[in-house]
Amino acid sequence: MLKKADKKTIYLSILWSIYALLFLFIVILFMLIAKGRLGFMPTFEELENPQTNLASEIYTDNGELLDKFFIENRTLVDYENLSPYLVDALIATEDVRYKRHSGIDVRSLSRVFVKSILLGQDAGGGSTISQQLAKNLFPRDTTENKTKIGRAAHMAVVKFKEWNTAVRLERSYTKKEILTMYLNTVPFGSDAVIGIKSASKTFFDTSPDSLKLEEAAILVGMLKAPTRYNPYLNPDNAQGRRNVVIDQMVKYEYLDTTIADSVKQLPVKAYYNIAGHMQGNANHFRTYLRVSMNASKPVRENYPSWGYENFQRDSLRWVKDPLYGWIEKNPRPDGTNYNIYRDGLKIYTTINIKMQQFAEEAMEEHLREYLQPAFFREKEGRTKAPFEDISNKEISQIMNRAIRQSERYKTLKSQGMPQDSIMLIFKQPRETSVFSWRGMIDTVMSPYDSIRYLKHILRSGFMAIEPWSGQVKAYVGDHNYRYFQYDHVTMGRRQVGSTVKPFLYLLAMQEGVSPCKQIPLVPISFQVRDSVYTPRAPAPNRHAGKYVTLKWGLANSHNWVSAWLFKNYNPESVIQLMRKMGITSHIDPVPAMIYGPSDISLEEMVGAFNTFGNQGIYVSPVYVTRIEDKYGNIISTFQARESEAISEETAYLMLTLLKNVVDRGTAGRLRYRYEFSGEIAGKTGTTQNQSDGWFMGITPHLSAGVWVGGEDRSIHFDELGMGAGGNMALPIWAKFFEKVYADSTLGVTQEKMFQKPVGFHVDLDCVDVSERPTSSEDFSEF
Repeated sequence: MLKKADKKTIYLSILWSIYALLFLFIVILFMLIAKGRLGFMPTFEELENPQTNLASEIYTDNGELLDKFFIENRTLVDYENLSPYLVDALIATEDVRYKRHSGIDVRSLSRVFVKSILLGQDAGGGSTISQQLAKNLFPRDTTENKTKIGRAAHMAVVKFKEWNTAVRLERSYTKKEILTMYLNTVPFGSDAVIGIKSASKTFFDTSPDSLKLEEAAILVGMLKAPTRYNPYLNPDNAQGRRNVVIDQMVKYEYLDTTIADSVKQLPVKAYYNIAGHMQGNANHFRTYLRVSMNASKPVRENYPSWGYENFQRDSLRWVKDPLYGWIEKNPRPDGTNYNIYRDGLKIYTTINIKMQQFAEEAMEEHLREYLQPAFFREKEGRTKAPFEDISNKEISQIMNRAIRQSERYKTLKSQGMPQDSIMLIFKQPRETSVFSWRGMIDTVMSPYDSIRYLKHILRSGFMAIEPWSGQVKAYVGDHNYRYFQYDHVTMGRRQVGSTVKPFLYLLAMQEGVSPCKQIPLVPISFQVRDSVYTPRAPAPNRHAGKYVTLKWGLANSHNWVSAWLFKNYNPESVIQLMRKMGITSHIDPVPAMIYGPSDISLEEMVGAFNTFGNQGIYVSPVYVTRIEDKYGNIISTFQARESEAISEETAYLMLTLLKNVVDRGTAGRLRYRYEFSGEIAGKTGTTQNQSDGWFMGITPHLSAGVWVGGEDRSIHFDELGMGAGGNMALPIWAKFFEKVYADSTLGVTQEKMFQKPVGFHVDLDCVDVSERPTSSEDFSEF
């Protein structure tokens, strides 16, 4: 028999052997983990430069954050920009020995060993901040193991990986850097709220350095369970968890008891301003920016057979516009392309947030309070509403096209559903919510009827630019982006109506014709193929048969005067002038040109009219001033393209004529109703059947344009009184400038005058209408 001493020696030997084998096992396990033999492990380079999805940020002209492009809404913040309350609350709650350990908290290992390894459970709280950062930067292997032993082994490997990565992070970074990286990567409920900067903005509309004690405690409390302790969705849970965090701060002497007791009594106050493309200002502008930057070089094969004009237009943009296709045109130094959703770019735009807001408000006020109610009243009870002057067959074609463009139709079609079954679904009533100017309406309506109802809603576009720089200060593609995402600033092209007439007059002025030149106000006919075309005159036409000046003709937008200009001056030359002033859309040199039948974008028209206010120099609209990488290095800068389109004297002369349109012509309500006193040059425009209403207005500070109309040209007011540009579009322009002039911080005043060329003098003090009647000799040539 062995003696007790011998047995003790044997037991000790066995015990030490087990310890040695366990130590050897752990060493080998760490070596295998470090070499990546048991799954992914970050390299030294990856530890030094961890890759995270950083949201690209869009800024206004004064550096205010406008929006983000993101897959994960994450934005980096420096340690110096963290509230001390936030740092103290995090350490007290998540890792009280954070400043003393080297990545692993030894005191927690026993608990983790029992729960995580032996029981196969995730023990949670044993992880240090460094370990949690390792999880965020290099996510766990999610492979499932069905057996208890398998789960335990899997969790053991996972924990060892985390420890290994945490220790290596501690060697690569300072404690402040690790804590900051953790707060920059931790999720607060979804991909839309990742990192402390996004969370501070989302829940408290503030920045991390401005977080109050109670706000910091709530955000730290959310780390345990972001949804359960969401202060907006579950305020009671959030308050309880907040108070636990505050108690932890007291326990570890980060906070005085008196202050803690006071703060714990405060109610939870939180917002939920979650970022998204449906929220915020300038939705259409942000979409334009995203689409333009991501555009690929145009290839003809990628366009439909009828899309050659679009191909030409995009090809021209690719050559002339550095923002269009920016991603493809500006690769990284290593040759790869930037990603606006991942690379944390900083995009500094020209948008003025106040002007943008004023423009959106002006559009909504006019349409909601006046124009849309009038349109509903006019169409009420009509079986074809909102359409006019078309057959039931044409209405059916329009509606079927709208159905095919809907997301519901595309989804059903992708599922292989037959066409007749899809149409049955579109005719079946269902509970739904539809847009109204007074808020969403819950109702029962078929998808077909909801589409037809939305056809009643009038659409609009607005754009304002700075004359000398071309910087776009306000861009409203339409109201309510959620329902009306089509952009009527750059995407939409509609007939421009009488806003084309200044270009006809411009050519005559360049030829030296005086605005005081009197011409006979008589009908003029044109031979068009095998027929005779005579432009119609407005009613009443009380000055017919008399002599009128060109100045009077433009102020009153009289078609017979425009016809006289078209007859006497080369229309091709007019088109060439328009090209110099930035209009690239197709224009036919036909007599009907005097009505403005060509489809042109609002962006083009504002840029062209701006030339008059910029001493004859055309400047291309500019949307972005510079783009920086995530480190603040400037990658690209942007400026307007400039070219002399017309002489300074001719530009000022046209300004004078367009001022007369405001003072005495079709835009007169700017004076008598809105009581503007400053210099304004402008032109109204109305197309056939009142399908489109325009107003282009120029001031010494800003040039701006408005378009209003239905989604389809067959949707319009019955009469010219309601459907004219002076009634549909001009009030939006006026309401915008009322707000701009009222805000002294913008520096836009009515006292500033248009710059008159040195030595310029043209006598415009002439009689507009002569009482002397015309004779047959006066217009025999026509």
